[in-house]
Amino acid sequence: MRGKNDLLKFFGGLALMSVGLFILFNRVHVGSMGFGWGRLSFGFFSIPSGLVVVPFIIGVVWMFASEGSFVSKIFTVISVLFIITAIIMNTTFWVDRMTMFDWLLILVMIFAGGTMVAMVMFRNHEDTTNKQQNDAVKAYKKMADAETKRADDLEKELKAVKDSLKNNQNNNQNV
Repeated sequence: MRGKNDLLKFFGGLALMSVGLFILFNRVHVGSMGFGWGRLSFGFFSIPSGLVVVPFIIGVVWMFASEGSFVSKIFTVISVLFIITAIIMNTTFWVDRMTMFDWLLILVMIFAGGTMVAMVMFRNHEDTTNKQQNDAVKAYKKMADAETKRADDLEKELKAVKDSLKNNQNNNQNV
């Protein structure tokens, strides 16, 4: 089950997942609360969202006034991150109305395609690793069997030489 079949499964799963995600993303709308953004709440602390720009302005002024001190740069970067956080916090996602069949079809396409891709990616690696290990074990056993056979042959040859020497010694004593 390797080779072309896995390649087809991988690209088929990728296509299935991509189509499902495409349909889902076309049904999702992204927006904000409009101009002024409303209020930002961090626990019990709430500020008008337009005020998130004030630390950035302070950081830029501080950076130019202190000729680019390290602390002013860090403060400016943190204020930019704060602005990005405020924008993300005020982003709203909503999904178009759809039937249960549409929703299930989208989910099946996404998760079936993702599963096919994951199966090919992870199974292939394990199969290859196991096959390589099995091949290495077989090669080692074959090599060990060959060495054992050579040792047996040497032992037989050594015994034959000993017997031959013993026979020669017996023949020399008899003469």
